[in-house]
Amino acid sequence: MTTAMALWQRYRNWLYYHEGLGLYLDVSRMGFDDAFVAAMQPRFAKAFADMAALEAGAIANPDENRMVGHYWLRDAALAPTLELRQDILDTLVNIEQFASQVRTGQICPPGQSRFTDILAIGIGGSALGPQFVAQALGPDFPPLEIHFIDNTDPEGIDRLLARLQDRLPTTLVIVTSKSGGTPETRNGMLEVRWAFEARGLSFPHQAVAVTGRGSQLETQALQEGWLATFPMRDWVGGRTSELSAVGLLPAALQNISIRSILGGAKEMDAATRVPHLKRNPAALIALAWYYAGNGRGEKDMVVLPYKDSLLLFSRYLQQLVMESLGKEKDLEGNVVYQGIAVYGNKGSTDQHAYVQQLREGVPSFFVTFIEVLKDRAGQSIQVEPGVTSGDYLFGFLQGTRKALYENHRESITLTIPEVNAHTVGALIALYERAVGLYASLVNINAYHQPGVEAGKKAAAAVLQLQRAVVDTLRRSPEPLSLKDLAEKSGYPEEIETIYTLVRHLHANQRSLVIHGNPGYPDVIKIAPLS
Repeated sequence: MTTAMALWQRYRNWLYYHEGLGLYLDVSRMGFDDAFVAAMQPRFAKAFADMAALEAGAIANPDENRMVGHYWLRDAALAPTLELRQDILDTLVNIEQFASQVRTGQICPPGQSRFTDILAIGIGGSALGPQFVAQALGPDFPPLEIHFIDNTDPEGIDRLLARLQDRLPTTLVIVTSKSGGTPETRNGMLEVRWAFEARGLSFPHQAVAVTGRGSQLETQALQEGWLATFPMRDWVGGRTSELSAVGLLPAALQNISIRSILGGAKEMDAATRVPHLKRNPAALIALAWYYAGNGRGEKDMVVLPYKDSLLLFSRYLQQLVMESLGKEKDLEGNVVYQGIAVYGNKGSTDQHAYVQQLREGVPSFFVTFIEVLKDRAGQSIQVEPGVTSGDYLFGFLQGTRKALYENHRESITLTIPEVNAHTVGALIALYERAVGLYASLVNINAYHQPGVEAGKKAAAAVLQLQRAVVDTLRRSPEPLSLKDLAEKSGYPEEIETIYTLVRHLHANQRSLVIHGNPGYPDVIKIAPLS
């Protein structure tokens, strides 16, 4: 048999097709063999059982004694209690009713006929999912234009508020934070609130909270009379929250069919519950990931969607995969350093960016191509005889896939019929399940994030150090050297951090001034700002 025919046979053997979704998955260009698949069968049997227990309400996050129930959001009948089922259904109806009233002007800002814009404030999963869905599914002329504050960068906030200046009186603000204490989100809320008050606008009358029940944000919203509050449940993690109020509210406000998104996810959930490797697309993806990285994440995942509307899918997957799988320890407490690095952009843009390295550089990756069969809504012109722009896009995808394989670079190809609410919901559900299955294969907990919490604690420690430094300078009768400042502040071991702190405060003309050249830390003197 020729090489080409052998490849065709392998393609046929491993091609997955879901008729209802019109979805194809090809893992044939990953190099696993039958012996590898046979050896993985016991691991997959355990993974299927683990996922079934998860959906039934098993405690999956022992750090916080929490269930993991994002699957119930698209099929409330699966929730383990009647109370949870009703809560999911009620929240969905409340979202739809609120969004409809906003879009039609029944709910409007003070003195205005209707809202024109949405300003969504969140971080991580509270922003990445809504951003991805807005890019993928937002109409060309949405009833409300959506904008995001997803960082605590003052300049970025200023630029966005400047663009919204004339429309701030008609902007609906969505503040999304499970606890209400997430610093980046809190800072964004305070900055926006200040901008509203500077314009004489009532922030509470234009604000909505998506937050945990009983959180400080919910308490604040209720006390101040915000327009509405919607729940973030403790059994839904940020990176799996897109199909909760976190993502459904902004989508509904843009008139995106949230029932269709949920329907696509539900249909994919059914497909990925099948306890058979070759008939389960999420299991096939997890198998390919395990093979590519030897079960240790030894290769990166490059995500290349060949569709502009899926541009942000790689960023969305970056958090979902890396925060879920990037773990120091396994379930027994052994140090394992697990994870899969994810990066990507879109095709065919990357034909002119990093595909050169993918084909001929360090072979430290595998590619996930995402193909969309439908080129556009209408007919296409011919850019050459018999050839359209969409034909070129298809040609670039297939050509790149072939060129990489010829140079021993492996790939997965996922094909959907078109980008719509149903298929986007299916994509979200597919990768949520793949992450869960892979985590079981490598014996880690995909549903906690101690590294993220460690970073938050470290940031808080830096701000505490800043307060100590500023207080020391205010009490000092004369300028201090960097070494003296560190010692008098009580942090002699933190002299490097103190140096970077004083540079930052000096550059922003806050609290202190540096005498001398800041680039030479051994000779500068630091004094309080007069």
